[in-house]
Amino acid sequence: MARQEFPIEQQLRKDIQDAQRARDQLKLDTLRMALGAIHNLEVARTDRKNSEFGQPLTAADTLKVLEQEVKKRSQAIPLYQQGGRNDLAEKEQQEMAILQSYLQGTQLSDDELRAIVEKLIGENGKEFRKVMPLAAKETKGRAEGARVQQIVREMTA
Repeated sequence: MARQEFPIEQQLRKDIQDAQRARDQLKLDTLRMALGAIHNLEVARTDRKNSEFGQPLTAADTLKVLEQEVKKRSQAIPLYQQGGRNDLAEKEQQEMAILQSYLQGTQLSDDELRAIVEKLIGENGKEFRKVMPLAAKETKGRAEGARVQQIVREMTA
């Protein structure tokens, strides 16, 4: 009982083949890691101890996995730079750029974010503590939390 692959997975597999043909090892490793992370989430859901046990994988889950991988890279880069390992920091930067290319189509622009936040402020007042949780819920998976927070702070100030 194989599940239907999501378009993002199909794109990853196609790009893995292209990277193999082009002998682009960094891109190949990065895309394999991303596909592996998606597979790991799927396997984790077969464990009875997992809170999401038995739930099928969704397209939103695959995007969430890619976002988590990008976040890991962005957290690792400053640590590598602190440790004087600029070679590893550069590698993480390149991996992050590759992964972000898959998220670009799904991410909200700053203008779209501002429109959402403006609507929420109109409905709930200008208090940050009221607007931020709603904005986070509304933009989940479509915008980075730090970006949302910055825009909400700007507009509620």
